Amino acid sequence: MSKVFPRIGRRRALQGAAAGLVALGLVLWWLLPLGEEPPGGTITVSTGTPSGVYQEYGKLLRAELDKDMPNLTVRLQTSDGSQENVARVATGKADFTIAAADAVETYELNGGKGAARLRGVARLYDDYVQLVVARDSGIDSVADLKGKRVAIGPPESGVRLIADRVLGAAGIDARKDITPEPDGIGSAPGRLKSGEIDAFFWSGGLPTDGLQKLADGFSIRFVPIEPDLVTKLHGEGDATRYYRATNMPESAYPTVQNGSVVPTMAVSNLLITRTDMDPRLTEWVTRTVIKSRDGIGAHVHSAQLVDLRTAIYTDPLQLHEGARRYYRSVKP
Repeated sequence: MSKVFPRIGRRRALQGAAAGLVALGLVLWWLLPLGEEPPGGTITVSTGTPSGVYQEYGKLLRAELDKDMPNLTVRLQTSDGSQENVARVATGKADFTIAAADAVETYELNGGKGAARLRGVARLYDDYVQLVVARDSGIDSVADLKGKRVAIGPPESGVRLIADRVLGAAGIDARKDITPEPDGIGSAPGRLKSGEIDAFFWSGGLPTDGLQKLADGFSIRFVPIEPDLVTKLHGEGDATRYYRATNMPESAYPTVQNGSVVPTMAVSNLLITRTDMDPRLTEWVTRTVIKSRDGIGAHVHSAQLVDLRTAIYTDPLQLHEGARRYYRSVKP
């Protein structure tokens, strides 16, 4: 026997529909401020070398920004890495960039032009220092690099900054005790494979595409950077406080590591901008960075580590006002 349901009056139906729309609106507002017109204009983002994580992350972030701010044009600039990136933003040649915390502080300590205008947007993920040699190489420690041909990165890269310091901690002068080569992740793998260099330094997120491709057709291994070297580095100046001893997890490059971790060191990466960047635009950029973590992380594994709880720690830089607005809006 069928039940007869009471008829719903027009007024009650309209009230129910209105309440549902309000609830939906609140949920969507939490994800994106739909009541606002998205910012527009043009920004320049300085990234990194074509085979590095900065460049890949930059391309994926641009796609996410395009979804959230269709009237915003995002131009990407390749670069040698962190040192060049910091200088570009500080001097107005770029608007946003990714840079390692040690490079940011080094620029400030050296009195770089426009350093006081730099501001943080988000702490992203850690770079791991990766010292790469051929599997049959006799190089087993940083000290063994003495007298060898070693790629230490382009002059304005974050790799160069780190390689010089790591070598120094091992008692090696990069200008006298090795044959230094200015190759980065773009050219160093090929030169190692052809025997033109004996080793190369790389500092980047895990895994780095350029290293994965090298490992696919050439037998390599990683030289450990032991904790005692990191301890020595901490005594060399304020910028070295951003280095932490850690292990490269066995899952980073499974075919190379064969289930073993590699002692090394890591440094955090920051998304940075300048004080004169529009706060509203910066707030939207910050929101996109946080909410796109999983989407970007599906392609750039290290981006999975972007976390709202740690993103606010952009030391040595103060947060940009726009970024601060976003973090306050989502604070529990």
